[in-house]
Amino acid sequence: MGESRLDLLQGTLDLMVLQTLAAMGPRHGYGIARRIEQLSGEQILLNQGTIYASLVRLQQRGWISSEWGTSENNRKARFYSITKKGRKQLAEDAAYWERLSTVIGRVLATHGTTDR
Repeated sequence: MGESRLDLLQGTLDLMVLQTLAAMGPRHGYGIARRIEQLSGEQILLNQGTIYASLVRLQQRGWISSEWGTSENNRKARFYSITKKGRKQLAEDAAYWERLSTVIGRVLATHGTTDR
């Protein structure tokens, strides 16, 4: 955990992809990855294999859909959108991560209170 970049816990990338699509609308894979990297302050760097594995997983679950379009540099690209089912999942997952981060914060805030 002492790395300069953050390692992602399983499920967190899917949550960030859903949030990115909910906030920004349809995006292609590279655009989604780049936005997550920017918002993380470059603490999270995503390779193509990682982002596309997440997109395939989310599409198989019915949380996103895709269609072919033309990117800003005039290339054919698959654009992903969050579905109604995906918005419901995003709300559930975001609430879970809020609760979990609060609990972890409480545990980490206990300074030197050990039972011996």
